[in-house]
Amino acid sequence: MTTTHIADTSLLLELEQVVERNLERHLTVAKEWFPHEYVPWSEGRTFDGVLGGEPWRLEDSQVSDVARSALIINLLTEDNLPSYHHEIAVLFGRDAAWGEWVHRWTAEEGRHGAAIRDYLLVTRAVDPIALERARMDHMAAGFTSNHHADLLESLAYVSFQELATRVSHRNTGRITGDPVCDALLAKIAADENLHMIFYRNLLQAALELAPDQTMRAITDVVTSFEMPGAGIAGFQRKAVEMAVAGVYDLRQHRDEVVMPVLRYWKVFDVEGLGEDGETARKELSTFLDTLDASAARFEEKRDALKARLAARAG
Repeated sequence: MTTTHIADTSLLLELEQVVERNLERHLTVAKEWFPHEYVPWSEGRTFDGVLGGEPWRLEDSQVSDVARSALIINLLTEDNLPSYHHEIAVLFGRDAAWGEWVHRWTAEEGRHGAAIRDYLLVTRAVDPIALERARMDHMAAGFTSNHHADLLESLAYVSFQELATRVSHRNTGRITGDPVCDALLAKIAADENLHMIFYRNLLQAALELAPDQTMRAITDVVTSFEMPGAGIAGFQRKAVEMAVAGVYDLRQHRDEVVMPVLRYWKVFDVEGLGEDGETARKELSTFLDTLDASAARFEEKRDALKARLAARAG
């Protein structure tokens, strides 16, 4: 067993009571909801194929191109749940409170992909054949987080990632222009927010138990953060479209995801750090300044692009 695995096992045991408390909190505040209530089933009709229905046409979709791209990215990201479950089951284990959380989280996440897919197919918002092929390709590739081998890095990663997913779902719902889709994605976003709170609270406890190692984990995650859907074919192009449309961009990433979580942990107020922890915190501070500058440059380019498009339209 490596030193890292020994440290992880020790932390798992030390955090057990924190997991128990936060699991109890989660089960108390999480509200039951039913995905089928957010799908306009009466709008559905049979597709072409073995049942001889109508083929999908682009004209069938009532959402914009960028909203369609965002919905597809969000859905394909949710589709890789088996890989995500495997990672946390291996890392956290399937016993006691850790195991109960793993299964509860998986159950709640499982309804997200099912609900979005039902909505997309019933409303004919996307090409069902292209969607299924994209699902097969993405899931066949699987998913492995860059932080899957380290408990602290994994907890830091999901703290940011769950919040990032919440922001993406919420903004995607808004740009669809469909109150039904907006309501559905708002419910999913609420789940993601509760998941973020669970992981955020665990990482806060870890910061008290192992401040130097946790600060290093936070820095390494923030400086290399990548969304789990980054492996989707065409992700970069779609991500740019989504950023321009205000679904998820660098400014939102910094100001609505990274900074709120860091402020909650009070990373720049933590006392008693050793040399390694202080070095990691300085790296984090420098990176946040760089991220802020990058966000400002993106905003300038986006605003200039919108101005050009408006001028052409005028």
